[in-house]
Amino acid sequence: MGEKRVAGKVAVITGGGSGIGKGAALRLAEQGAKICLLDRTVEEADRVKQEIERAGGEALVVETDISKPEMVEEGIRRAVEHYGKIDILFANAGINGTWTPIEDLSVEEWDQTLDINLKGTFLTLKYAIPHLKKNGGSVIITSSVNGNRVFNNFGASAYSSSKAGQVAFMKMAALELAKFKIRVNAICPGAIETNIDENTNRTEEVEKIAIPVEFPEGANPLQGGPGNIRQVADLVLFLASEEASHVSGTAIYIDGADSLLH
Repeated sequence: MGEKRVAGKVAVITGGGSGIGKGAALRLAEQGAKICLLDRTVEEADRVKQEIERAGGEALVVETDISKPEMVEEGIRRAVEHYGKIDILFANAGINGTWTPIEDLSVEEWDQTLDINLKGTFLTLKYAIPHLKKNGGSVIITSSVNGNRVFNNFGASAYSSSKAGQVAFMKMAALELAKFKIRVNAICPGAIETNIDENTNRTEEVEKIAIPVEFPEGANPLQGGPGNIRQVADLVLFLASEEASHVSGTAIYIDGADSLLH
């Protein structure tokens, strides 16, 4: 066996208790990283922590709602206090929120989606950057094909806006932080087998604005179905590692070419 790809690195992951965040936490830990999970669902994050520890790794859990500045600041502080540094930041936490026509979308529903997905990404980077500057590092943001290459999920105006905003923010950050040897990239998953649909509130009113769209026969072009969490975790590991030392400011689509049909 060769040397582990992120051995001795400290990775802070938001939304690491389930889905893509959990998959990345386990994969990075397997490859030698020490993990800090910032998650508002402490019970789920604790189970991931225990799984990492059973495999011989190290993990810390800090209850964090990424839309709340004081909680994000405290989570980052606790990570640095515990491990002494941050090398990898995976700004992954997010929700689908309410999908409904724009005229029916409440201000509160818009704010909730943007606060968690876009403001939460900003806060996560804001408080981690002073620590990343010390040794350089890698920032990975979970965006989506929605808002960047796909626009036919009718009713998802808040979600798509937040995901497009994340990619623009990533590009700004990549240039701003390059001189500190901090790389910033975004992953844009398509259909991945996760439980994020459980936090989607898709209203009946969406049917009023849906435009019929016909797709070619057959499922995902590359593998006939949704991607899996391990595939996304492998991409996160690559971007976190020195193998991606010259990759920054890039949005990488991981969807088996599916969004090219949309």
